Amino acid sequence: MSIQIPDRGCFLIIRNDAADTDPVCDLLRTRGHQVMPVSPGDAALALARTHAPDLVLLDLPLTACVAQLEALHGLSELAQVPAIFLVDAPPQEQRLAAFDAGALGYLVKPVHPEELLARMQVQLHLKLTRDRLEQVARERQQLVNLVAHDLKNPLSSVLFACEMLALPNCKPERVPRYLQIIDDSAREALGYIRHYLQAQAKPGCLLPEAAHSCTHLGDLVRWLAARYELQLEANGMRLLTELPDVPVCVAINERLLRQVGENLISNALKYARSGAVLDLQIRVGSPGYWQLLAQDRGPGVAAAHQAQLFQPFQRPGTPAVVTELSSGLGLALSRHLIVQAGGRLWYEDRDSGGACFVVELPEVNCAGCCN
Repeated sequence: MSIQIPDRGCFLIIRNDAADTDPVCDLLRTRGHQVMPVSPGDAALALARTHAPDLVLLDLPLTACVAQLEALHGLSELAQVPAIFLVDAPPQEQRLAAFDAGALGYLVKPVHPEELLARMQVQLHLKLTRDRLEQVARERQQLVNLVAHDLKNPLSSVLFACEMLALPNCKPERVPRYLQIIDDSAREALGYIRHYLQAQAKPGCLLPEAAHSCTHLGDLVRWLAARYELQLEANGMRLLTELPDVPVCVAINERLLRQVGENLISNALKYARSGAVLDLQIRVGSPGYWQLLAQDRGPGVAAAHQAQLFQPFQRPGTPAVVTELSSGLGLALSRHLIVQAGGRLWYEDRDSGGACFVVELPEVNCAGCCN
């Protein structure tokens, strides 16, 4: 994997005489760096907060350098910012104080501007390398979460169908449907794996792209019903669908909208009560938009939890109904996919009790695929 490290940075230079032009500032600018000279104290803290630097150069008496750096590192967003002291020759105990305060090093004045620039660029490169590696680690973890979550739904369907086939009272007329669920779900899981591998092959692309195409909403609901009707039935639930009289296409990739639909049904399976009805409905939304609703008569989501409902690793149910397969990622990923496609996903309390999730997407004129 090739990791691109930028070679330009933002330097905060803190000195009593915060002149905008001096040999060091001029030299940094000629090399393409951003330079922010500032006086010590609150002004330096305020500037660092609004324009987070990659490196801080403190040109002050050593005790003032220590105090200023401690103040900077006391801010959570600047706790790791690297710093270099530019000081008069300090005694031994003060040198140790510089390192105790978190300085990467110090230079004794007078120092040649080229030498100072070289030291600063070394520390800048180390800092930017660390930042990029941390970003890659975050993206890799996000990818792991995505793959694990996307494989969970089809593999759960495979497991369900296998369990139904193993029952001694399995109805013979349902065997072909269970086998079809296994085949379709296995192919779906392989499709996800293939998609992620292809995304990884693209330079600089760590996460799958959300291609904007179109999806026939009626076909999507019929697909969800075929996949999950028996699974809902096995959990004591019924599935109802309400489709418009006219074909409707919305602007999102079909595979991605299937993932969203599966996540909403998966939530209903986990949280709705036995005997409940899951209602999948298509209706007109805002001008130029259509909505897909997933409504149940379960316990709904408590008002105290609704604000965090679409945050990663948040679960809408109580611990008593959360299973080992509940990752708390489904709704966060679903909203991310819908927003990428130019739509919205939100939650509403259903009249007379229950949960209602609304997916709203822009309509597209796609007569060719709706015939």
